[in-house]
Amino acid sequence: MPETLPHPDLVAALPRLRRYARVLTGDLHRADDLVQDTLARAWEKRRLWQAGSDLRAWLFTIMHNVHVNQYSMRQREFAQASLDADEGPAAGWEIPVRATQSDRVELAEVLAQVGRLPVEQREVLILAAVEELRYEEIAEVLGVPIGTVMSRLSRARDKLRRMNAETPSPLKVVR
Repeated sequence: MPETLPHPDLVAALPRLRRYARVLTGDLHRADDLVQDTLARAWEKRRLWQAGSDLRAWLFTIMHNVHVNQYSMRQREFAQASLDADEGPAAGWEIPVRATQSDRVELAEVLAQVGRLPVEQREVLILAAVEELRYEEIAEVLGVPIGTVMSRLSRARDKLRRMNAETPSPLKVVR
């Protein structure tokens, strides 16, 4: 069992961890905290990582578990909090590319639609489409059967298609 985690692989996983954390939390600051908590937990549990296995999938699993624990704790703490203060799951997302005005609007619309998906579907969609994990890896990260992964992904894609068909772009001229 390794004493340390492979440094180049760990560093390479950081942007993906941050992106996944932003999807899970919807908030830049909480996402950074989640990444930090994930790395701290990974360091504490480094003896459990098996050399030769996919470090990225192991880190995503840790992140998912840390997020679920933090979410449960936050739900208990804020049971009496006002819902008016919540800006929604996509509030902390920002567009990290330089694009034309129409590209930015279109991407913002897609992010808003993804943010409206239930968290279970959003997680699977991001892990499959953005992080390019295989169904088996997603199932392992989330601790669910492969059939559940496939079902959630299918429902997420269907919802996005329906939302896209229902939401006219503000850039299109309607006559």
